[in-house]
Amino acid sequence: MHIAPFENDNKPLVDVDDSIVPLTYFNIVKLEIGQAFFYQTPGYETCVAPATGTVDVSVEGENYAGIGQRKENVWDGEPECVYAPSGSKTEFVCTSKSAEVFVAGAKYDKVMAPFAVRADDIDMIQYGSDDTKTHRKIKHILGTKYNDKVGRLLVSELFTVGAGGWSGFPSHKHDVDRLPKETLHNEVYNFRFKPDHGFGMQLLQPDGDAVGEAFHLIDGSTFAFNAGYHPCVAAPGYEMYYFTILGGLSQRSLIQSFQPEHAYQVETIPGIKDMIAKFK
Repeated sequence: MHIAPFENDNKPLVDVDDSIVPLTYFNIVKLEIGQAFFYQTPGYETCVAPATGTVDVSVEGENYAGIGQRKENVWDGEPECVYAPSGSKTEFVCTSKSAEVFVAGAKYDKVMAPFAVRADDIDMIQYGSDDTKTHRKIKHILGTKYNDKVGRLLVSELFTVGAGGWSGFPSHKHDVDRLPKETLHNEVYNFRFKPDHGFGMQLLQPDGDAVGEAFHLIDGSTFAFNAGYHPCVAAPGYEMYYFTILGGLSQRSLIQSFQPEHAYQVETIPGIKDMIAKFK
């Protein structure tokens, strides 16, 4: 499902119990200095991750000041977030001139403890190469280091390195729980481009179908899906970013299943096996 950018008035783009991706939740909240936003999502753990701007966050009375250091755009520094347990009363207040805040969630009933992830805590990996047109950088916000503190939610930022190139290749899917070969994870992306008039394409190919669908991505596009192989590509001359939310059905760790026709290319992309390990 491609959701073209629109003014959502701080209402979820992907709400709880969504018909396509019921395991995930996504909202974009835009605030001016001094404005506050309150939410509560029973049955879903979430994280408050500013795309730009700075907020003070309160989770059930626990306070975290100065979350988010980026001013211009998502390329302007490292991400930060606050993890909010399932169903917790969460509020954040804009302390910068303005803020655009991603609220990401995954279905999970057990209540964990809240915590903050600061810029120095981000787990980053860079892999691929210009020659293979797969050069990218991943910043794990809620990655493997938080496996014992988070239920099912995985949150990362992915960047194409250089101008143009593929991401999510070789084509892979994660829509069936068949351990140890694959897990079922719903996924939501939000895309940004630099310059912001850039564009890309998202391919979605159902398992077994010869021909899939291609979706035109622009700055602010959201893409949500529950099945299929899903590589994407940025047009030449443009850098691409996407905020990623993964919610698993039975476990947090993601196990990808590569499309058989293209799986051999795992051996051609420098560092990709290290990247795959980071999602576990």
